[in-house]
Amino acid sequence: MKQLALAALAATLTLSASPDAMAQTPAPTPAASAEDPFLWLEEVQGEKALDWARSENARSLPVLKGDPRYQGLFDDALKIVTAQDRIPMVGFAGPKDSELRNFWQDAEHVRGVWRQTGISSYATDAPEWETLLDLDAISKAEGKNWVWKGAQCLPPSDRYCLVSLSDGGKDAVTVREYDTQEKRFVEGGFVSPESKQNITWLDEDTVLIARDWGEGSMTKSSYPFVLGVWKRGQPVDQVKEVFRGSEDDITVAPFVLRGDSRQVVAPMIYRAVSFFETEYYLFTGGKPVKMPWPLKLSVEDYVRGKVVVSLKQDWPEQNLKQGDLAAFNLADLQADPAKARAELILRPGPRESIEGVTATQGSLVVALYQDVKGSAWFFTPEASGWTRTKIDLPENSSVGIGSSAHSIDRVMITVTGYLEPTTLWMADIRPGVAPRKLKAAPAKFDASNDVVEQFEATSKDGTKIPYFVVRPKDLKYDGQAPTLLYGYGGFEVSMTPGYSGTVGKLWLERGGVYVVANIRGGGEFGPGWHEQGLKENRQRVYDDFFAVSEDLIARKITSPKRLGIMGGSNGGLLMGVALTQRPELYNAVVIQVPLFDMKRYTVMGGAGASWAGEYGDGTDPKDWAYISKYSPYQAIKPGQLYPQVYIETSTKDDRVAPGHARKAAAKLQSLGYDVLYYENIDGGHAASANLNETAMRVALEFTYLSRRLMD
Repeated sequence: MKQLALAALAATLTLSASPDAMAQTPAPTPAASAEDPFLWLEEVQGEKALDWARSENARSLPVLKGDPRYQGLFDDALKIVTAQDRIPMVGFAGPKDSELRNFWQDAEHVRGVWRQTGISSYATDAPEWETLLDLDAISKAEGKNWVWKGAQCLPPSDRYCLVSLSDGGKDAVTVREYDTQEKRFVEGGFVSPESKQNITWLDEDTVLIARDWGEGSMTKSSYPFVLGVWKRGQPVDQVKEVFRGSEDDITVAPFVLRGDSRQVVAPMIYRAVSFFETEYYLFTGGKPVKMPWPLKLSVEDYVRGKVVVSLKQDWPEQNLKQGDLAAFNLADLQADPAKARAELILRPGPRESIEGVTATQGSLVVALYQDVKGSAWFFTPEASGWTRTKIDLPENSSVGIGSSAHSIDRVMITVTGYLEPTTLWMADIRPGVAPRKLKAAPAKFDASNDVVEQFEATSKDGTKIPYFVVRPKDLKYDGQAPTLLYGYGGFEVSMTPGYSGTVGKLWLERGGVYVVANIRGGGEFGPGWHEQGLKENRQRVYDDFFAVSEDLIARKITSPKRLGIMGGSNGGLLMGVALTQRPELYNAVVIQVPLFDMKRYTVMGGAGASWAGEYGDGTDPKDWAYISKYSPYQAIKPGQLYPQVYIETSTKDDRVAPGHARKAAAKLQSLGYDVLYYENIDGGHAASANLNETAMRVALEFTYLSRRLMD
């Protein structure tokens, strides 16, 4: 399903953590050359490269930690990320969805505990939690730095679960079957060793699994493409193969459609032939049957006999448009998929986008955004078509669809804004029943002196680019406000309003201005907004970001001396382009777990090869012709007005290889530029493996920003 694919593959940095298994296996590193003397830094675990990283940490950390503001910022960040009064986000579980489960981290459980409670207890101010699994305890007992990567439980009891654990935060995980009643790993149960892998239950004795089976089973993007049926008690290396993609795919993964009481109604397989193109198969009678669907289509969920899909391209044969939400009768697909006809559920308008879809027992719940502001709706299939009912929630906020119950028509929904702490609501689709606010997060900073505004900048090609400004009410428009601009611009990821206690406490409360740019490449206005920034059109994304920067300066909210920027992963690439193309606009650049060398990104390890659908392939001369015009690593030149930059990465990031950050820092330094660099030995793509490391990362970032923009 779309959310599963993005979670497994997208290069999004989850700063509060962020839509697989196996240690990083980069291609053999060529010898250093005159063209690139820093190739040796691509060798992730190379001793010379690690020594370099350690020496950079030893040089940079004292600078930032020695700042008199650092300790206070760290203390504030740690208090926020370990706070006990955060909302414990939950998922429905157990018979009749009677239990609520949650993964929780705090000062006493920095790695976290998996726990559960009842709905009535959860609604109180002090729920009674039952611990299911303590990651700190098993990490100590097993000598591992386990990081929680989720659990898939077997309905309807949800007693037995496939728990995914990462050693140090890698995307690679070990999967182990866990008994939530006995609170122990199942002796002789399913255990799949470390690999990038995709797995799901068929029944209590059978799972579908795609993983690293050895040579010839992993794609060039480092994900599995061979899927098998695994029976209980069978050694994992004897799993029966039932489906095979190719090494040029992104990945192959199983999932199941579940109906009332969460019973399996149809196993399915998705084969991602590129990052944005997917083939779907119904797995019936032990054989995969390909669906005759366009490649830019996502299966969203299943409700009342209908398979719900979203379209990323026009489909004239079915009278569907890009962005549409539609449904097929499962029985028709099983009988003859070529003759099945789609029915339209929702066609978003030009300023709308669908940001989330999930099913309850008999309805769909859809998060629908207009002008980057959210709402939630129930869509229910009736004999006359789909009825549409708006859920009564606060306006002008971000709305997130959480866990849904399949035994009843019930869903959890989050509502948040830049200055409004997150609230959690439980909504039932019953006449006259209003949604119930279950939890409200307390404020983590004083927002009484701030206001949120939305503006538009005009990009180079005339496109209007919206952006949000969070500022003091009494701001003086003299260009002197220290301003942090955040951007991402890729993979159809929307930058919607959200509450960040650390941004508020460490920046806004100290007089800073915070800005989020809704540039192309994201999904703020549907698939078309994303496609306008793909491949040869990538420069549009960067021009949008520069337009927002210039608009901030033109409005005299800030000035180049007081303007800083921050972004991670694909957003780190954005930062690199901003640094090398428009350095005169900025005085601070925070570059988090970035892509940087776009000529070699597909062969540098991690999941780089999977993103050719977004950027093109830098090793292909045809694609390099346009990628070379913006690739920041090659664009670094002597004699430029680059400000001091701060670059951070993680050795164990097996999504975006740390070689990008290392090479960027080394090349900048070789030309005499001032660089601060921090590489966390653990942490994965979130750059932090536990809450202490998260607090340290955030404090380092805001210490750097304070030095550059507030001094």
